[in-house]
Amino acid sequence: MVRPSRRGTPEVRLPWIGAVIATALALGGSHGGAVEAGGPRLDLLLRGGQVIDGTGAPARRADVGVIGDRIVLVGDAAGREAARVIDVAGLIVAPGFIDPHTHAGSDLAADDPAIRANINYLTQGVTTVFIGNDGDGQPDIAVRSSQAERQGVGVNVAAFVGFGAVRRAVVGQADRAPTPAELARMKTLVAGAMCEGAVGFSTGLYYAPQSFSTTEEVIALAREAATRGGVYDSHLRDEGSDNIGLLAAVEEALRVGREAGMPVHFAHIKALGVDVHGKAAEVIALIEAERAKGRSVTADHYPWSASGTRVSNALMPRWAMDGGEAALKARLADPALRDRLVADIADNLRRRGGPTSLLLTSGPFAGQRLGELAAAWKVDPVEAAIRVVRDEGDARVASFNMTDADISAFAVQPWVMTGSDGSPGHPRKYGTFPLAWTRFVTEGRLLTPEQYVRRSAGLVADTFGLEGRGYLAAGKFADVVVFDPATFAARADYEHPTRLSTGVRWALVNGRPAIEDGRPTLALAGKGLRRPVHPEWKCPA
Repeated sequence: MVRPSRRGTPEVRLPWIGAVIATALALGGSHGGAVEAGGPRLDLLLRGGQVIDGTGAPARRADVGVIGDRIVLVGDAAGREAARVIDVAGLIVAPGFIDPHTHAGSDLAADDPAIRANINYLTQGVTTVFIGNDGDGQPDIAVRSSQAERQGVGVNVAAFVGFGAVRRAVVGQADRAPTPAELARMKTLVAGAMCEGAVGFSTGLYYAPQSFSTTEEVIALAREAATRGGVYDSHLRDEGSDNIGLLAAVEEALRVGREAGMPVHFAHIKALGVDVHGKAAEVIALIEAERAKGRSVTADHYPWSASGTRVSNALMPRWAMDGGEAALKARLADPALRDRLVADIADNLRRRGGPTSLLLTSGPFAGQRLGELAAAWKVDPVEAAIRVVRDEGDARVASFNMTDADISAFAVQPWVMTGSDGSPGHPRKYGTFPLAWTRFVTEGRLLTPEQYVRRSAGLVADTFGLEGRGYLAAGKFADVVVFDPATFAARADYEHPTRLSTGVRWALVNGRPAIEDGRPTLALAGKGLRRPVHPEWKCPA
């Protein structure tokens, strides 16, 4: 059905969403949140939208009033005066989405304020991002948080302390166990970062040098975060069949949580590669069994069928990466190691689905598949991969290695939240939340609008202890997104990964408009979100 919009252009209405809205209209203000006439003058009033508040409760028609950086009412604003009134009838009003897994740290630290505005996330409805995932989080949390606020950033930012950053600082890139003194130093770094407000301890056990660790080393460091209220966030040691196997890697993460005594969060949960396609049900069963014992286990998830990394991470064997980039290149040039390298790279390429499954997304050959590049160079795909890593700057790659059935199976779990894992060259940095809306709500109908908002806001805030975020309610911070359910969509794709998404009409970050009537304002109203320190915590001097 098409009807004239309030802005004079046709807008498409999806019949089943219309039914949800009609029900909400019939219910009116019966869900609570109404306020009496009068009261302080509002700075901003969003009038007549379909409020989905982040709790999972049914949508309802309501007004949202803001004073300063806080929401002061969600209900009937009749009789209230406001400095600015915005008619949002027919649009969904929701808490600003929270992305628990990004690689936005370099953007948020850029010299250019237009980059720090993080428009690619705001146009997805995201008002808070997490950084330091996959073990990359530097331990100087307070410095980075203060710098973000001093320079100005477009979204709120929370940070993990990362195992990879800590291990590189103390042990380096070597494939060896830490000495007792080194382990003690790493513990101090993790403890200090938690005392500076990190939301948890992240690992990327698939990546060198983290891949050189034992589970016991990880547990020892995780305990430092656990005793200071942190969550264990893990890119698994294996998401497919590269080393210990997917199911064993899931068990390892659950063991870390049990023995460290902390919640477990699975980063970008998936079944990666041809050897584990169809394994989602088994992964889900392991997690459900742990949750049934009363343990906190969650995951984030994106709707794209391709993961993203570098060619070296996708195809080079971990033994060849001992010592870092220079050591890897030396091994690639060593004739004595060639047969072993070729065999291991070929097997990794098979697991990834072959040379046509790898799309280069950076460097001089961006936009070409590895198989196409090999044909152009008239070499075997394994040799093409070696050349890219050794001679061409180790390009980023989109790896098409997941099935729709596994993606959908994870999507519907109530403990799974939306997360972009946004990285350069991959469309997930620009279009994850809108694609999840169209794929799982409007087209696939796997999730209701309320479930979608819950997993994109309230569930994330609850899991990571973000006080005052993730919900539309009086007293909460005014992080708000207003979007058109019919036009909220990703425009980014693998050929055009930096196209901005459509459909977000308004976005508030701490009460300030970051998007006004569909146009970014370049306001830099984001805050560094640091978890409060409790007096009983033992913090390094």
